[in-house]
Amino acid sequence: MSLELQRLPHFSAKTVRENGKQYYVDAQGRRLPSVTTILNVTKPQAHREALANWRDRVGAAEATRISGAASRRGTGTHKQIQRYLSGETVVCSEAVQPYWASIEPVLQQVQQIRLVEGFVFHDDLGYAGQVDCVASYKGIPCVCEWKTADRPKQTLERLYDYPLQLVAYLGAANQLYQDQQLNLAHGLLVVALPGLAAEVFWFDAAALSDYWQQWEARVAEYWRRARYWTR
Repeated sequence: MSLELQRLPHFSAKTVRENGKQYYVDAQGRRLPSVTTILNVTKPQAHREALANWRDRVGAAEATRISGAASRRGTGTHKQIQRYLSGETVVCSEAVQPYWASIEPVLQQVQQIRLVEGFVFHDDLGYAGQVDCVASYKGIPCVCEWKTADRPKQTLERLYDYPLQLVAYLGAANQLYQDQQLNLAHGLLVVALPGLAAEVFWFDAAALSDYWQQWEARVAEYWRRARYWTR
């Protein structure tokens, strides 16, 4: 089978932001909350307190600067990864280059690219998102997520909600492309680090099953809260 035949069809969507929340509107006009919005709304109190303590420690202005820089480097790195996986020439800015150098060796092991930056929808649970990549890593089909950080994460605990984000995209992709019998059961989460090799976190079916249960609970909590917003 040729690489072109393996590609999954892209679905269109429009992004809408309201009251600090992000929604995706599909071609049929259905509006679904984004994965990141659900995670933000249902963020555990311990995570909220840790973030608040960090902002207090560094100061509001410095926290805003750091967050802005992190967002820009993440966007820039994602753009170059997308270009690379689409067979285009990579042209990195000085700020992005260290992260690109970190993650490129991992990308060389990503093959059979089926979808890059594609909108995915889960109609049953009621959410949507934009998956970084559906491909194979070392020969195993998976959903891929690319992240950047200034320091190594080292442990799953320090990934916070990243694994939930990963499994949310996997579940939506499997439902959206069920006619193509996608049936993904593995996930790849890669953290690019300046001056260091990227961290690779591989999730097998058993691990993703546990995270999926957590994700289902977070989605249910989101919709419980959403009922009060519309009253």
